[in-house]
Amino acid sequence: MGRRSDHSRAELEALILDAGQQLMEEVGFARFSAREVAKRIGYSVGTVMHVFGSVDGLVLEINTRTFILWAEWLERQLEGTDGSARIRALVEGYFGFASQRRNLWSAIYEHRLPEGMDMPEDFARRRSGLMAVVEREVAAILTPTHAAEAPRLSRSLVATVHGHCSFALGGSFALMGETQPFDLAMTRVLESLHANGAVLPS
Repeated sequence: MGRRSDHSRAELEALILDAGQQLMEEVGFARFSAREVAKRIGYSVGTVMHVFGSVDGLVLEINTRTFILWAEWLERQLEGTDGSARIRALVEGYFGFASQRRNLWSAIYEHRLPEGMDMPEDFARRRSGLMAVVEREVAAILTPTHAAEAPRLSRSLVATVHGHCSFALGGSFALMGETQPFDLAMTRVLESLHANGAVLPS
């Protein structure tokens, strides 16, 4: 029998999220189970569903936490860097987070909201911090005539890096005989930045 009143709702929510995030990191999205989360914290799965509404609601919150972790990771990569090294630090930060927190990273892209369930505005706002870091760095090196393109260009650059990183971690590049996926990604990013009027400081 699961415990019913050991924690306040806020405490229970934090407890579930901590256990859920740990489980996601251990086993990945495909093997993630709300029942296992409940088992780990000593509550019934019904309690977990009561707090988050559904497994999708729980995964949505865990993935939002991952976005926040990722943004903090990028900020740490940028500490102490100057000039063009900041762009390299962003790309390294993407590859580094994906490789070191692989299951959490993958869950972001593996989870799909069910039909009819929209992303709540609060979740979208909290997730936006990641792109805000990239947009800030891209905007800083664009000329005034290209500054308005920073949001679109940033999304394109993230997509480019994501594709290279996914191929690297999934083994596709290895099958192609490519041994330097990071260098490829970095080259494509710099090409795009130069083509869009970026002035990279030395």
